[in-house]
Amino acid sequence: MSTLNVSNISDGTTTVGTGYVVNGSAKAWVNFNGTGTIAARDSLNLSSLTDVGTGDYKVTFSNAYANSNYISVPASGRDVITDTGNVCTISYTTTTTDISTFQYGANTRQDVSIVGIANHGDLA
Repeated sequence: MSTLNVSNISDGTTTVGTGYVVNGSAKAWVNFNGTGTIAARDSLNLSSLTDVGTGDYKVTFSNAYANSNYISVPASGRDVITDTGNVCTISYTTTTTDISTFQYGANTRQDVSIVGIANHGDLA
């Protein structure tokens, strides 16, 4: 195996330090529609999405994490301006993150039109 040692990476316009790329960038993320037939709008390191039930989703990664000590940052919302908001809970393994979305102020799971998650940690 060859090793390439560089301090910066550039696309010709923007230059970024390799330490930021290796340590600071999300290693997996997805923005998806959580209503009807769920589908990713855009993603990185996504193998599949599964609709487990009302307000329950499973995100499976293409590349596993080194351990289950990574951090997941979930977010959800709706397209309706009058919505009272949503709360997300997560659980994770090295290969998946489970997301549950709840109506704000209630313990009722609900499907939402915008679901996203960004994961930071070391890949295996």
